Amino acid sequence: MVAVRDDVEALLERALAHADGMETEALFYGQDSALTRFATNQIHQSVREHDASLQVRVIDRERVGVASTNRLDEQGIRSVVERVRAIAERSAPNPAVAALPEPDGRDHDPELGHVTATAEASADRRAEGARAVIAAGEKAGLQTAGSFSTSSVTVAVANSRGIRSRHRSTRAALLTVMMDGFASGAASGYAHAGSPDIGEIDAEALGAEAAAKGDGMRGAGELEAGEYEVILEEYAVAGLLEYLTYIGFSGLAHEEGRSFMELGRRVMGENVSIWDDGADPTGFPSTIDFEGVVRKRVDLIEEGVARAVVHDAATGARAGTGSTGHALPAPNLIGPMAVNVFMAPGDVPRDELIAGVKRGVYVTRFHYINPVHPKKAILTGMTKDGTFLIEDGRISRPVLNFRFTQSIPEAFSDVRAASATTKLLPGEFVGAYRVPAVRLGSFNFTGVTASEGGG
Repeated sequence: MVAVRDDVEALLERALAHADGMETEALFYGQDSALTRFATNQIHQSVREHDASLQVRVIDRERVGVASTNRLDEQGIRSVVERVRAIAERSAPNPAVAALPEPDGRDHDPELGHVTATAEASADRRAEGARAVIAAGEKAGLQTAGSFSTSSVTVAVANSRGIRSRHRSTRAALLTVMMDGFASGAASGYAHAGSPDIGEIDAEALGAEAAAKGDGMRGAGELEAGEYEVILEEYAVAGLLEYLTYIGFSGLAHEEGRSFMELGRRVMGENVSIWDDGADPTGFPSTIDFEGVVRKRVDLIEEGVARAVVHDAATGARAGTGSTGHALPAPNLIGPMAVNVFMAPGDVPRDELIAGVKRGVYVTRFHYINPVHPKKAILTGMTKDGTFLIEDGRISRPVLNFRFTQSIPEAFSDVRAASATTKLLPGEFVGAYRVPAVRLGSFNFTGVTASEGGG
């Protein structure tokens, strides 16, 4: 088991030595993770896993080879290097292949975002949080399910051009869905929290939040589809931004002409600013990418204007900007990705966002989100776990979930208010998002889902 800094650095140096004479990159990824699951108001699973891998990439003129192994002894290292050499020899030439990145002299904090209490959190600690959530659900007469996870991740990279970098971080996340399967409209509530520091997760508050939503959704009825003014909770905002990172903020998507990001042009309202910053301690810090490049802050959208997209070494070389430190492990079809996304808060107290909404819809979160038209950033999906009608500045009744089809830049061109506070949320698939709740002037709901389980 490779667990300490000296061992990891020695491992990477041995990999480079075996590939002597070739342009080579060695990537170590190690993760210790633990998970406690609960369902039907009972804890039913507690697991812990350790995984560590070495990935080697070589570039021989225009030929590239990539291979990985979980065997980290000398024979394993020698074997993976032999395999990657053979892969490169048999690969078709790729004229667009970019050279590996070089050090740029910038420093980074290799321990930013690592919290010992999270890394050492016990099953009892997670169970305590799960029980607090379950108690809130039981008090409201709801069936509670969810998970409480903790992890510690180490990323380290060395290459033949002089890159030597590493970063260690932790993550804790508590998520719950509470349901009353016997209630009209299949009532359900949701809450989610994440932090590098397990001590910042308030399980009782999270349980109370989900229980209040689930209880409030009892008796949900239909509301006609159409365009409504909306309040989007932070969960809904983060879900939309996660998909914008896939289809719009990538240098590869921009290069291929399939991104809505027309640099230098206004794409959202002037009160919208979105950026990526892996060194911000209020997010989930990630100070280097998977090529070992120190991440730069990238202002993606500044006061509504598209300013930049993120790059890895390959897209940065073709764009003439250089890497911004947003590479994913090679090979991948996605290209670079923004994974530490922030949206600027507004100046309205969160509980006052609803004031002034004559008739609108309150949305807790979205699910089953999919791109319809990447170039216009049109997404489709459904509301879930807390959808309510707003009348005269107050929530008047719960409603069955909607399907939506909406251009997100268009919707974010009419942000009438944003909360003064933000919430940090782990992405559904990758990354993290610190965002406010927002009030939008219009959002297009195209239909009502079936009542069973809210769609």
